[in-house]
Amino acid sequence: MAKRTTVFDLWSQKGKKKWPQTHIDTAKEAEAAYKAGIEIISCEPDHHFKDVRNVAPTAFLSVGLKHGLVSSPQEAIKKGFEIMEMGADAIYCSHSINFIEAMAKEGIPVTAHVGLVPNIATWTNYRAVGKTSNEAFKVYQKVKDLENAGAACVEVEVVPVELAEFITKNTKMITMGMGCGDVCDTQYLFCNDILGTNVGHYPRHAKKYVDLEIKERELQELRIKGFKMFVDEFNSGVYPEEKHLIKMEEKELNDFLDKVK
Repeated sequence: MAKRTTVFDLWSQKGKKKWPQTHIDTAKEAEAAYKAGIEIISCEPDHHFKDVRNVAPTAFLSVGLKHGLVSSPQEAIKKGFEIMEMGADAIYCSHSINFIEAMAKEGIPVTAHVGLVPNIATWTNYRAVGKTSNEAFKVYQKVKDLENAGAACVEVEVVPVELAEFITKNTKMITMGMGCGDVCDTQYLFCNDILGTNVGHYPRHAKKYVDLEIKERELQELRIKGFKMFVDEFNSGVYPEEKHLIKMEEKELNDFLDKVK
């Protein structure tokens, strides 16, 4: 059986290799990404996760700890171990450094987040972060704080390419770059942008490679058609037909009726 990718494997190849990365929502997406050669996959620890782990057996899975789900470092440790036991290789955490440090001290690999962090975007708005020298310094300072806290990876989202490159070259963490050019250790895009299933806003860094939304609409129309045919046949008495029925032999039926009299 092939070995799962570890933090040690990634750190050993930092600076020598770059990895494609995506975030998936279903096991089918995970399987497709894995078969296409994506070795680093982000996902949630939901009802799909067991199947995700099975279909991407050697991939490095960075699994989300929902923001606000835990309210103390101790709860973060407990939840982190639970998610690791499910099959995660790292825990994505956008909570404060206290939470990240607590998990890291217990040996839980943590993926942190700098730049545009959607869970706390009220402080920055949805925009590029780090275009001024002062803001760039704050981003870099947070990176070093996260590194010192023991984080294994850091998502670097929508920061200038120059800053992303400097961060990548000056941290031992694996930098997971989204909207940062091609300078980070991974090139990270969400699967719904890649596959064209995003029906909302496409950010500047996103690229649609195929348009599954058209196929999804066609499939939904087929679902509606199938259900409507079933309803029509039910209402008209066409379904079920004789071939769909299970019947008792007459003798068995008569014996049964005698027993219940």
